[in-house]
Amino acid sequence: MKDEHKKILSVNKKAYHNYFIEEKFEAGIVLRGTEVKSLRESKVNLKDSYARIQNGEVFICQMHISPYSFAYYGNHEALRVRKLLLHKHEIKRLYGKVNEKGFSLIPLSIYFINGKVKIAIAIAKGKHKYDKRESIKKRDAKRELDRERKNY
Repeated sequence: MKDEHKKILSVNKKAYHNYFIEEKFEAGIVLRGTEVKSLRESKVNLKDSYARIQNGEVFICQMHISPYSFAYYGNHEALRVRKLLLHKHEIKRLYGKVNEKGFSLIPLSIYFINGKVKIAIAIAKGKHKYDKRESIKKRDAKRELDRERKNY
Protein backbone atom coordinates (compact mmCIF):
# COMPACT_ATOMS: atom_id res chain seq x y z
CA MET A 1 0.00 0.00 0.00
CA LYS A 2 1.22 3.50 -0.83
CA ASP A 3 2.36 5.87 1.86
CA GLU A 4 -0.44 8.45 1.76
CA HIS A 5 0.27 11.93 3.05
CA LYS A 6 -2.95 13.59 4.18
CA LYS A 7 -3.14 17.26 5.14
CA ILE A 8 -6.57 18.26 6.45
CA LEU A 9 -7.48 21.81 5.43
CA SER A 10 -10.92 22.23 6.98
CA VAL A 11 -13.49 20.15 8.87
CA ASN A 12 -17.20 20.86 9.04
CA LYS A 13 -17.71 20.43 12.80
CA LYS A 14 -21.34 21.55 12.66
CA ALA A 15 -22.15 18.63 10.35
CA TYR A 16 -21.48 16.09 13.10
CA HIS A 17 -23.60 18.13 15.51
CA ASN A 18 -26.58 18.75 13.21
CA TYR A 19 -26.74 15.46 11.27
CA PHE A 20 -26.60 11.68 11.63
CA ILE A 21 -23.92 10.58 9.15
CA GLU A 22 -25.20 7.58 7.15
CA GLU A 23 -22.54 7.01 4.48
CA LYS A 24 -19.31 8.76 3.46
CA PHE A 25 -17.79 9.28 0.01
CA GLU A 26 -14.48 10.74 -1.17
CA ALA A 27 -14.58 12.96 -4.24
CA GLY A 28 -12.21 15.02 -6.29
CA ILE A 29 -13.04 18.65 -6.94
CA VAL A 30 -12.64 20.85 -10.03
CA LEU A 31 -10.65 23.95 -9.05
CA ARG A 32 -8.88 26.88 -10.64
CA GLY A 33 -5.19 27.64 -10.05
CA THR A 34 -5.72 30.47 -7.58
CA GLU A 35 -8.16 28.30 -5.60
CA VAL A 36 -5.51 25.61 -5.14
CA LYS A 37 -2.98 28.20 -4.03
CA SER A 38 -5.47 29.59 -1.54
CA LEU A 39 -6.20 26.06 -0.28
CA ARG A 40 -2.49 25.50 0.32
CA GLU A 41 -2.76 28.41 2.77
CA SER A 42 -5.82 26.68 4.37
CA LYS A 43 -8.15 29.55 3.53
CA VAL A 44 -11.35 27.52 3.16
CA ASN A 45 -14.62 27.37 5.11
CA LEU A 46 -17.16 24.54 4.87
CA LYS A 47 -19.55 25.87 7.52
CA ASP A 48 -22.72 26.53 5.49
CA SER A 49 -21.86 24.49 2.41
CA TYR A 50 -23.94 21.72 0.88
CA ALA A 51 -23.90 19.53 -2.21
CA ARG A 52 -26.60 18.97 -4.81
CA ILE A 53 -27.09 16.73 -7.82
CA GLN A 54 -27.95 18.38 -11.14
CA ASN A 55 -28.12 16.72 -14.57
CA GLY A 56 -26.23 13.64 -13.34
CA GLU A 57 -23.38 15.70 -11.84
CA VAL A 58 -22.64 16.66 -8.23
CA PHE A 59 -21.92 20.27 -7.33
CA ILE A 60 -20.87 21.86 -4.04
CA CYS A 61 -22.44 25.20 -3.14
CA GLN A 62 -21.59 27.89 -0.57
CA MET A 63 -18.05 26.58 0.03
CA HIS A 64 -15.95 29.69 0.71
CA ILE A 65 -12.38 29.68 -0.62
CA SER A 66 -10.78 33.07 0.02
CA PRO A 67 -9.26 34.86 -2.97
CA TYR A 68 -5.51 34.34 -3.35
CA SER A 69 -3.77 37.42 -1.99
CA PHE A 70 -0.83 37.40 -4.47
CA ALA A 71 -2.91 37.04 -7.66
CA TYR A 72 -2.56 40.05 -9.95
CA TYR A 73 -5.50 39.20 -12.21
CA GLY A 74 -7.74 36.20 -12.84
CA ASN A 75 -8.58 35.61 -9.20
CA HIS A 76 -11.52 33.32 -8.48
CA GLU A 77 -14.93 34.09 -7.02
CA ALA A 78 -15.02 33.03 -3.35
CA LEU A 79 -18.45 31.34 -3.28
CA ARG A 80 -18.69 29.92 -6.80
CA VAL A 81 -20.35 26.56 -7.44
CA ARG A 82 -17.73 23.83 -7.90
CA LYS A 83 -18.10 20.45 -9.57
CA LEU A 84 -17.26 17.24 -7.69
CA LEU A 85 -15.67 14.27 -9.45
CA LEU A 86 -17.39 10.96 -8.67
CA HIS A 87 -18.02 7.71 -10.54
CA LYS A 88 -21.39 7.33 -12.25
CA HIS A 89 -22.45 4.46 -9.95
CA GLU A 90 -21.63 6.59 -6.90
CA ILE A 91 -23.72 9.47 -8.26
CA LYS A 92 -26.66 7.11 -8.89
CA ARG A 93 -26.38 5.80 -5.32
CA LEU A 94 -26.26 9.36 -3.95
CA TYR A 95 -29.22 10.40 -6.10
CA GLY A 96 -31.32 7.49 -4.83
CA LYS A 97 -30.55 8.26 -1.19
CA VAL A 98 -30.94 12.04 -1.41
CA ASN A 99 -34.40 11.69 -2.95
CA GLU A 100 -35.56 9.86 0.20
CA LYS A 101 -37.26 12.08 2.75
CA GLY A 102 -34.95 13.73 5.26
CA PHE A 103 -31.62 12.94 3.63
CA SER A 104 -29.19 15.57 2.37
CA LEU A 105 -25.69 15.71 0.97
CA ILE A 106 -23.16 17.62 3.07
CA PRO A 107 -19.37 18.06 2.99
CA LEU A 108 -17.46 16.81 6.03
CA SER A 109 -13.87 17.82 5.31
CA ILE A 110 -11.51 18.99 2.60
CA TYR A 111 -7.90 17.83 2.44
CA PHE A 112 -4.80 17.27 0.32
CA ILE A 113 -3.85 13.65 -0.26
CA ASN A 114 -0.64 13.06 -2.22
CA GLY A 115 -0.86 16.56 -3.72
CA LYS A 116 -4.49 16.25 -4.86
CA VAL A 117 -7.44 18.09 -3.30
CA LYS A 118 -10.17 15.74 -2.09
CA ILE A 119 -13.43 16.39 -0.28
CA ALA A 120 -15.30 13.98 1.97
CA ILE A 121 -19.06 14.20 1.51
CA ALA A 122 -21.76 12.31 3.36
CA ILE A 123 -25.36 11.29 3.05
CA ALA A 124 -26.83 12.65 6.26
CA LYS A 125 -30.14 12.84 8.05
CA GLY A 126 -30.96 15.91 10.15
CA LYS A 127 -31.08 15.68 13.93
CA HIS A 128 -33.93 16.99 16.02
CA LYS A 129 -33.31 19.17 19.07
CA TYR A 130 -33.69 16.22 21.47
CA ASP A 131 -31.16 14.19 19.44
CA LYS A 132 -28.64 17.02 19.78
CA ARG A 133 -29.16 17.17 23.54
CA GLU A 134 -28.66 13.41 23.76
CA SER A 135 -25.38 13.70 21.80
CA ILE A 136 -24.16 16.41 24.18
CA LYS A 137 -25.03 14.25 27.21
CA LYS A 138 -23.13 11.26 25.79
CA ARG A 139 -20.11 13.42 24.97
CA ASP A 140 -20.05 14.96 28.47
CA ALA A 141 -20.43 11.54 30.13
CA LYS A 142 -17.54 10.16 28.06
CA ARG A 143 -15.40 13.17 28.93
CA GLU A 144 -16.14 12.74 32.64
CA LEU A 145 -15.35 9.01 32.46
CA ASP A 146 -12.03 9.75 30.73
CA ARG A 147 -11.20 12.30 33.44
CA GLU A 148 -11.92 9.76 36.18
CA ARG A 149 -9.88 7.10 34.40
CA LYS A 150 -6.96 9.52 34.11
CA ASN A 151 -7.08 10.41 37.81
CA TYR A 152 -7.40 6.78 38.89
